[in-house]
Amino acid sequence: MGAGGERAAAGEPARPWDQDELLRLMDVRPAGPGRYTAPPHEGAERNVVEAGQLLADAVVAAAKEIPDQRVTSASMVFSRAAGHDKGIAVDLDVVHRGRTYSTVQARVAQEDELRCAGLILMGADADDLVTSTAPMPDVPRPDEVRPFGPPGMRVRGRELRVVDDAYDWDPQHVGPPELLVWTRFAAAPAASYLHSALMTHSVTHWTIAAALRPHAGYSEAMAHKTISTGISKATVAYHDDIDVSRWFLYANQVVYTGRGTTQSEGRVYAEDGRLVASYAVHGMIRPLVRRPGAPDMVL
Repeated sequence: MGAGGERAAAGEPARPWDQDELLRLMDVRPAGPGRYTAPPHEGAERNVVEAGQLLADAVVAAAKEIPDQRVTSASMVFSRAAGHDKGIAVDLDVVHRGRTYSTVQARVAQEDELRCAGLILMGADADDLVTSTAPMPDVPRPDEVRPFGPPGMRVRGRELRVVDDAYDWDPQHVGPPELLVWTRFAAAPAASYLHSALMTHSVTHWTIAAALRPHAGYSEAMAHKTISTGISKATVAYHDDIDVSRWFLYANQVVYTGRGTTQSEGRVYAEDGRLVASYAVHGMIRPLVRRPGAPDMVL
């Protein structure tokens, strides 16, 4: 048992969810050739690590493995859930190291068991030959949107503002399958890859809620209680620099829900309208079938 576990066992308060704790979990540390580790987070109310955190761990590891290139794309399949109460290992295999692009395989394990695996594309930047971008949606500015922070999503040092109050746990409130969310952190991390990690962490937050939104009688408040939900795959492309201490917008739209799955497409914009990232998330929405001794979520 680590120090955090000893504190929890002694009845001391668990580590709070705040910006510093997110960075502590995602700023993985070298632990040998091609291996990086992340510490546990003791005392979590629900002992399942978010998919976005695992993907962010791999992004940071790749950025440290090849420091003269930046992560341009990262894709990961989430095969098994990881718990907060134990450390996480990220093993990298640089399958191609080039001057323009490099390819890195990432395997994320806990207790020597694979939890997720993916591919990361690294690249060397170049001057623009041509440039164009998809325009930012016409949405209210952050100061025109009410703060959002239900108990299960509060992170001290992170502000969330959901356009039109669309993230609603009332199963009778319906709307289009989309969520537009302004986000800002209190402080700017020192390294650019940590800005990317904090942005990546929330990429997987919005798909399930957006997918359930058009369907009366269902909401994300039912997740892990009467319906089984999870993220099975996420792909993020990193286009431009982001400063997470300034407002940025997640524009998440679900394009398909059915056969126990859901698929969303999203874009991340800086407040000045620059497209800094785009993403695709594949999720699971199924009836919850509890089995003795099994977790309520496979993915």
